[in-house]
Amino acid sequence: MATANDGRRSIQSVEVGFPLLSALVDAARPLTLRDLAAAAGMTSAKAHPYLVSFIRVGLVQQDSVSGHYELGPFALQMGLVSLQRLDPVRMALPEIAQFQAEIGHTVGLAVLGSHGPTMVHIAEASYPVHVNMRQGTVMSMLNTATGLVFAAWLPPKVAEHYIAREANDTAVTSTLATPLKAARPDHLQAMLADIRVHGMARAVGNPLPGVDALSVPVFDHAGKLALAITAIGPSGLFDVAWNGSIAQPLQRCAQEISRKLGWRN
Repeated sequence: MATANDGRRSIQSVEVGFPLLSALVDAARPLTLRDLAAAAGMTSAKAHPYLVSFIRVGLVQQDSVSGHYELGPFALQMGLVSLQRLDPVRMALPEIAQFQAEIGHTVGLAVLGSHGPTMVHIAEASYPVHVNMRQGTVMSMLNTATGLVFAAWLPPKVAEHYIAREANDTAVTSTLATPLKAARPDHLQAMLADIRVHGMARAVGNPLPGVDALSVPVFDHAGKLALAITAIGPSGLFDVAWNGSIAQPLQRCAQEISRKLGWRN
């Protein structure tokens, strides 16, 4: 028996053996004893007894032919139960609050609603931002950074559905300072490809002059788009550089939320 740093009693052997399970998760494929032990930072002789115990309780299984180790049925069951309990928005809120405090600008969280990308949470800056955005606002698929994230990472047929629907949806077009722009298919695909290369969408003075935005995707355990995080601020004070003072922490924030949702790229 051991005592943890926070004063709570713990089982040291569980903590010592855990890197083996972590290594199997990170590898996402069966490993030999030697490779698994090396990845966990221990010798094969030390790793083997832990693996025997993990096999007995279903956390690890060993292929009878190759001898390779991989996660066992109980580990997989644990993962499925955990994923079923995940609420992407709830998981994102602490990271959003920390990110907003870091950059000082307004930060919004959007999910895909029945009419399109919809703001479900806004962490406002201490200064006013003259933009018609609040909880429940449906964002334009082609005229906002938030919408472009969904256009770029949703399955193409799904994105096309919402883009086509938006053209006739007054709930969306009424929020825009400028009319919905009709993009040629070739131009749109090139624009979305560029967004995927940068890993984020950018809106400079559009749809509202004097207001800029950067938006990034958050992925779930299956690599599907779960959320979009958007930072918004006034032109001149808001750094829109792809690798700037806002873009970098914005991407780190999205990556951390994606990690919590089970995504490993």
